[in-house]
Amino acid sequence: MKLFAPLMLAAALAAPAFAIAEEAQKAAAPDLAKGEAKFAAVCVACHAADGNSTIAANPKLAGQHPQYLLKQLQEFKSGKRENAVMKGFASMLSDEDMINITAWLAAQKPKNGFATDKELVQLGERIYRGGIPDRQIAACAGCHSPNGVGIPAQYPRLSGQHAAYTEAQLTAFRAGAANAKASGARLNSLPMTQVAAKLNDREIKAVSDYIAGLR
Repeated sequence: MKLFAPLMLAAALAAPAFAIAEEAQKAAAPDLAKGEAKFAAVCVACHAADGNSTIAANPKLAGQHPQYLLKQLQEFKSGKRENAVMKGFASMLSDEDMINITAWLAAQKPKNGFATDKELVQLGERIYRGGIPDRQIAACAGCHSPNGVGIPAQYPRLSGQHAAYTEAQLTAFRAGAANAKASGARLNSLPMTQVAAKLNDREIKAVSDYIAGLR
């Protein structure tokens, strides 16, 4: 219970942001055709035509929970999630555009990925499924589910995500825990900041590689 209490509190504090995104989704019925067209005009170069990015530094978005994607786009636009490239693109989108794009992406079929580091994958599996109890690091599966599909609307799908992207995000969350003003620090998820703060480079790399092969 002690291990999960901080994460439960953090999730409760983060819930209003997801509630706002969810209410925005409900307020306007998404138009998938418009979402596909806007995605093709703004997002396709980095995230591929079907949302399954082939560039390891850019996330796969296909099959992701729409409320999670909407929250990220809103926070890129507002600056709450710092990324100069994404801020520029998100600033081009209206709320309606975001709702349509995220609904269309959620309807796309995600492609599987693969773990590649045989030396680290077992460590990654242990962390993902069981955490590190003696350091009060909760299992990733508790929020993102055993097969990585996530739990709508707060916890994103991770299954098959590029290891390089996941590693970069965990490192950014950890940077935010150490210094909120650090360049590249990610500050828009208290639960993830708390988890990443306790992981070393090897553990981040291991769990990222394991997640890439989840299905």
